Amino acid sequence: MPAKPPVIHHHPAHQPSTQPPLLFIHGGYSNAALWGVRFIPYFQDQGYDCYALELSGHGSRPADRAHLDDFGLDDYVTDLAAAVASLPAAPVLIAHSMGCLVSQRFLERGVARAVAFLAPVPPTGTAGTVSRFALTMPDFFAELPNAVNGTASEKTMRTMASVYFSPSMAPKETVQYLPLIQPESEKAVAEMLTAPLRIARGRARIPALVMGGSADQVFPASMLFFTAASWNAKTQIIEGAGHMLMLDPQWPEAAGKLEAWLESLA
Repeated sequence: MPAKPPVIHHHPAHQPSTQPPLLFIHGGYSNAALWGVRFIPYFQDQGYDCYALELSGHGSRPADRAHLDDFGLDDYVTDLAAAVASLPAAPVLIAHSMGCLVSQRFLERGVARAVAFLAPVPPTGTAGTVSRFALTMPDFFAELPNAVNGTASEKTMRTMASVYFSPSMAPKETVQYLPLIQPESEKAVAEMLTAPLRIARGRARIPALVMGGSADQVFPASMLFFTAASWNAKTQIIEGAGHMLMLDPQWPEAAGKLEAWLESLA
């Protein structure tokens, strides 16, 4: 269990409004700063109070990562529950990748105004992705340690760009995002592999959106259907975007469609 309250970064709306707060939950191998590049400034401009959750063991300081491998998905769910409880109103959860799995588990018992799953881990878990990468992108597993440990080479950047980002983004442009990449808990990684073996306890009946990029190499757009079906959710596919659709050149379309969905909740 997390030993201390989770870190929550607050980014107030630029103009007061009656919009619900947005709580952003990052994915694996990343941290809360992921959201501050494009999405949070965009939604601040639209009148949304934004909060970004730092999952246990994540963050930019070495001390944040000292016990990373001690934490699993249930610990991240505890982080999210504490974050939701600390907010002034029920938030809309906006989660990415592993953060979607954390949000789904939280919503088995917790409540939120609504939830948006961006490039979600599918109900089948990550085993299919790992097997596919082993056959088609073996360099990924060799280069991932270099990416997360700050020893990236040109080959590292090309490999990471081909996996995580839109084909329209030049690999050299991804250098600016290296500080957003960090190691992930081995415990959490193993739990994502075995996710299909876990039986859900229930599910909150709240509005849900599933969004992904047509060029996502991690969880292909064809997999979005399975998450959407489970949540009776609307599906949005961002043409040309990759797994990191909040950073890709297509991010304005992703943000715009997310905003339109948020407005439909009123």
